[in-house]
Amino acid sequence: MNTTGLYPRPRVDVAPVPAVGQAGGVLLTETLRATGLPAELSRALAPWRKQFSRHDPGKILTDLALMLAVGGDCLADVATLRAEPEVYGSVASDPTISRLLTALAADVDKAESAISAARRKARKRAWSLAGDHAPGTGATAKAPLVIDLDASLVTSHSEKELARPTFKKGFGFHPLLAFVDHGAGGSGEMLTCLLRPGNAGSNTAADHKSVIADALAQLGMGPRPGKKVLVRIDGAGGTKKTLQELVKRRVSYSVGFTLPQHTPELFRLIPKGVWEPAYNSDGDVREGADVAELTGLLDLDEDWPDGMRVIVRRERPHPGAQLRFDDVDGYRLTAFATNTTKGQLADLEVRHRRRARCEDRIRAAKDMGLRNLPLASFAQNRIWCQIVSLASEIIAWMGLLGYADQSARRWEPKRVRHRLFQVPATIARHARQRVLHLSDRSRWAGIIQAGYDRLTQLPAPAG
Repeated sequence: MNTTGLYPRPRVDVAPVPAVGQAGGVLLTETLRATGLPAELSRALAPWRKQFSRHDPGKILTDLALMLAVGGDCLADVATLRAEPEVYGSVASDPTISRLLTALAADVDKAESAISAARRKARKRAWSLAGDHAPGTGATAKAPLVIDLDASLVTSHSEKELARPTFKKGFGFHPLLAFVDHGAGGSGEMLTCLLRPGNAGSNTAADHKSVIADALAQLGMGPRPGKKVLVRIDGAGGTKKTLQELVKRRVSYSVGFTLPQHTPELFRLIPKGVWEPAYNSDGDVREGADVAELTGLLDLDEDWPDGMRVIVRRERPHPGAQLRFDDVDGYRLTAFATNTTKGQLADLEVRHRRRARCEDRIRAAKDMGLRNLPLASFAQNRIWCQIVSLASEIIAWMGLLGYADQSARRWEPKRVRHRLFQVPATIARHARQRVLHLSDRSRWAGIIQAGYDRLTQLPAPAG
């Protein structure tokens, strides 16, 4: 080895060594075993399995989800898994994968329904195994299970089917997504992703209704779960029809509200003594920010739901920020609508602003395949979005079951890959067993071992 420079210069060759490059992937495969997701997908996708075929459609889809979880972003990247049969088993060839996606896309509505049903059953199993750490445990009207809705733009660099110009002068797609929030102790998992053309509207009520229905179906609590479920949406969801749908579903809601043009006049009608200090996300008083209820000053017609409250927040722009034309008396005003009747205004307002976590979830989804929809047809890319959803929840369940009370549960995909999945290891055989030896030089090997031990102790579903 030549070490005359700043770095060693070992001689490099290719040899048949028992090395594993993605050893931390065993955390994902153990999560799949415990939740039973591959088996559920296999049953759901049985109509698409050809007679005498070697590869199961459910295994193919979970392999694609694993590929996205460990860092791939196109179908060809499944070769990363194919190179590690000791961890991921037999992985289908590229042509086999392509044929399956084509077959699923040919009957995309039924395929999506089948995949969604399998995901719903696996989610129920995962949350059951998580016990008190599951996001839905002990949900009440005061401490509800939170669903966040938001849309995002996905750029297309080629003429894919239904790729359209976007409102931000780009070109691509405009999916609408829903996530369940795991709270401050965790991340979140994708419930549904409605793929739409790039020119789809931000405030299309029909799309919001569809996503709300699909998200509630994934929870398995029935179509009208009550106030123990809170749906949070930004101002794009603040339409009368969307709010009426939320009322119909009997859920709690916290939705952005567009202030009317005569807001300056309304603002000056609010007595000074009515304003209450606003809070930071950690519950401390935020200097220069206040909240007040605006409902009684608004002329709300009968199309707005009964019991809806409008809460407004005023805040001085931070130093260096330029004032906008819609700022009033030096204050920046934002508002939201809610049907929650109890609680301090500041608590309700900070609860609404925590909707920003959804942006973190979208960023993570784009790091797991949503940034680039790689297939040509719109139907195929709808299936791709289902695979992205699978990747999102597999990583979320890994954290929920393996690291429920640790900071690793909150790590985003990039950090999880760098610290856990990409640990080097070797395969050895001892007493008719395969042993994966993690490198003790890895700082995170102990964390991987601890998570693996927890996951292996979880029983697999019967049948």
